Amino acid sequence: TSFSTPKKKKRDDGMREHVTGCARSEGYYKIDKKDKLKYLNNSRAFAEEPPADTQVRNPRVPEQRRLLSSFTGSCDSDLLKFNQLKFRKKKLKFCKSHIHDWGLFAMEPIAADEMVIEYVGQNIRQVIADMREKRYEDEGIGSSYMFRVDHDTIIDATKCGNFARFINHSCNPNCYAKVITVESQKKIVIYSKQHINVNEEITYDYKFPIEDVKIPCLCGSENCRGTLN
Repeated sequence: TSFSTPKKKKRDDGMREHVTGCARSEGYYKIDKKDKLKYLNNSRAFAEEPPADTQVRNPRVPEQRRLLSSFTGSCDSDLLKFNQLKFRKKKLKFCKSHIHDWGLFAMEPIAADEMVIEYVGQNIRQVIADMREKRYEDEGIGSSYMFRVDHDTIIDATKCGNFARFINHSCNPNCYAKVITVESQKKIVIYSKQHINVNEEITYDYKFPIEDVKIPCLCGSENCRGTLN
């Protein structure tokens, strides 16, 4: 017995009509350029002239556009800026600072009210922060980089952080820190208070609580308070 491959019949629109009803059972065949061009032309004509019933204007479209524009407008805030910061990070570098040890400097102009950098580290509780602070002292670590988020949450960037931990304090800073919520998680982001020039040091006010044992401030600004706390 011999098996013959069923012939593929052509339709007026250029498409192949499968005798068996299933393209997979009839194997591969090459489509002529003429047939392909005819099919493409028919497809374009169909796309350019949709059926009359689809041309009826959807009364909900303007409402959807208003909702979209409203949503976009409300996102022109912390969340949108934070997403932009993740995709397009500011060019920064750390090097020796005249204020104290290491500092963070801008490698590009930064406009006012821009997100500069996120303060990255481990989220820990107050009791863990107290234990780590003592351990860091025992290990001879001169500076611990802990930033309070709220009453019982602290970000520890001492051993696992980013460049933000090098930002020095200033009594007349060009940036400020702000707590924002992203996907139910609180984050600390450094914002610019004013325009920042290239090679200008990034600073913000640490706002340490007032204590009896004072930490001297070396920011050198005209209105320097003299101490960090």
